[in-house]
Amino acid sequence: MRRNIANLILAISSVALVLGCFWSSERDNGMPETEPDPEGSNAAAAPVSNAENRAASTKRPDKGDFLVEHLEVKTPRYVEIDKQVQSEKLLVKAADKLNRALILPYNIYLRTKDCSETNAFYDSRDHSVTMCYELMGDFFQTFKSAGQSEQVAYGKMFDAVKFVFLHEIGHALIDAYKLPVTGSEEDSADRCAAFINISELGDEGVRNVMAAAEAFSIESKRRGTKPNMADDHLLQEQRFYNSLCMIYGSDQKKYANILSDGFLPKERATRCPVEYQRTVDAWVSLLGPWRKG
Repeated sequence: MRRNIANLILAISSVALVLGCFWSSERDNGMPETEPDPEGSNAAAAPVSNAENRAASTKRPDKGDFLVEHLEVKTPRYVEIDKQVQSEKLLVKAADKLNRALILPYNIYLRTKDCSETNAFYDSRDHSVTMCYELMGDFFQTFKSAGQSEQVAYGKMFDAVKFVFLHEIGHALIDAYKLPVTGSEEDSADRCAAFINISELGDEGVRNVMAAAEAFSIESKRRGTKPNMADDHLLQEQRFYNSLCMIYGSDQKKYANILSDGFLPKERATRCPVEYQRTVDAWVSLLGPWRKG
């Protein structure tokens, strides 16, 4: 039990570390290798877009902050985790990094709590992002169910949690900035998370997207009932292919194994570079007026 608590605390710490790199004004956009690259190609170089130049001259007034709220934890096994999160000020540090990076029109609240369900969500009614402790355990069990060792499952759990956190931040930003979404908001939030991970966080970010994609794939295969076709979320299979397409599209040469090993159909892969660049251009343009510095 104590080992599980320690690893869940590390998962929360990982989120804070991601935000430490989040939109740094002097970021390194070169993406380190996830596999040996004998050609030495550079992945995900800094996106070149006129959108950045246009956005720089239209900054908005800053009227809010990312704020941390610690709610009462009712599930005994999560009490110690919550105490550690509070004592180490993990969410406070994450909020500070976000506040240094982004202008807000109002306050957005960051929370971790026990939710009595496996979930993470943004609530537009009170402008809050909540990460449920149950979600972390579910990711661990998902990777374990695929026959992976505890050590590997814990590592991938951390990575997948970071992707989901940035997905929920995507929802919060879409709402706060009243961003136009031409399609599913869930898909847009996924693409926001992929954009930040791949273009901002380098090798670590690619691992986060890969872990989320793997979780989507495992979950799609273990599902015992028909998928809810009316759900606003894409099917897990679609999220799997979209995530791989973003990675492959960022550097076809470096991530050629995604195609050569059969993870992504050739018909889809040929469109991924354009798909990736359009995602980058869109988010650079949409977020530009709200970035500080």
